[in-house]
Amino acid sequence: MMILFFLKKEMKVAFNNFKKQNSLYKKEYNQAIKKVLASGRYILGDQVSDFEKDFAKYIGCNYCIGVANGMEAIQIALLSLNIGFGDEVLTTSHTAVATILAINSVGAKPVFIDIDDYFNIDSSKIEKKINKKTKAILPVHLYGQSVDVYKILKICKKYNLYLIEDCAQAHGATYEGKKVGSFGDIGCFSFYPTKNLGAFGDAGAITTNNKKLWQKILKLRNYGQSNRYEHEIVGLNSRMDEIQASILSVQLRHLDYNNKKRKKIANLYYHKLKDVKEISLPKVRDNCDPVFYLFVIEATKRDKLKDYLSKKGVETLIHYPIPSHKQKCFDNIKKVSLPILEEKVKLILSLPIHPFLEMKEVEFVCENIISFYHKL
Repeated sequence: MMILFFLKKEMKVAFNNFKKQNSLYKKEYNQAIKKVLASGRYILGDQVSDFEKDFAKYIGCNYCIGVANGMEAIQIALLSLNIGFGDEVLTTSHTAVATILAINSVGAKPVFIDIDDYFNIDSSKIEKKINKKTKAILPVHLYGQSVDVYKILKICKKYNLYLIEDCAQAHGATYEGKKVGSFGDIGCFSFYPTKNLGAFGDAGAITTNNKKLWQKILKLRNYGQSNRYEHEIVGLNSRMDEIQASILSVQLRHLDYNNKKRKKIANLYYHKLKDVKEISLPKVRDNCDPVFYLFVIEATKRDKLKDYLSKKGVETLIHYPIPSHKQKCFDNIKKVSLPILEEKVKLILSLPIHPFLEMKEVEFVCENIISFYHKL
């Protein structure tokens, strides 16, 4: 009697795969870096200028300013709008802590709004928090999906508030056909390596259609100077370097293609996991075209699922396990109750979705999620 054993092939599924990315674009990266080295110019040269022009065009704005990182993009945006001590900025607690640190760094107070069904700031709850100290709304286009932009814009116009968009997780995402980062007074981007558009280190950018803001931000990122050794305002050292700009120019050429791959992976997750009753799949807002920086499910027995997937070779993460308003570093901020967020962070789990995943890897992830719940 012959006994057949059907064994599934073991597989390691990384949350990100920079080695594969680098091997695919190695020739372009090398050419870009060699060009910088040959120029002898490493800070705020032609590569930065060229990237700024190309990225502004891509987003659909008149101006782009390269800076050192995403947090300082927000910090400089706030400074350019004269937001500081005594002012309040309405934002979300469900974000990378850099968003809140930037508000804190200029002396302003972050005022937290609970989240909606899309993990973004709930626009229906914003007006209740507006008072005389409120100067701006700073929504985060989280996980690659736009906030309810037009409703927030309407609120900003009604109360004469600035709109600063945190687009760190949404390079190329659109709302009603228009790219995020082009709606508000200022858009802020991070190019941390894991982002849809990522550098080889830290880098960021600011977008705007306002010429006066553009001129002021150019000074703020570079010691507040208009000309060398002439400092008109108090600024920062937040300059994008030439090598990062050259790498970002390479990445920008591939951004739309890689975003399409992310969507293809997301569609496979939706198809394979739609019948798993123990999880909720990400909702997509009407008129929004997300770029799936992350694919975040809500899962019962989340921690046990995460541990099970890890043992099977699947790397997952939680974005973010501790909301900003619960962080120890913000004990000086008055505690608030955000019941929806506080419940959802107990359930959320980010599945791998980088554009260098193979479909068989995605299927492997899905099979193991299904297997976990079948064994309960």
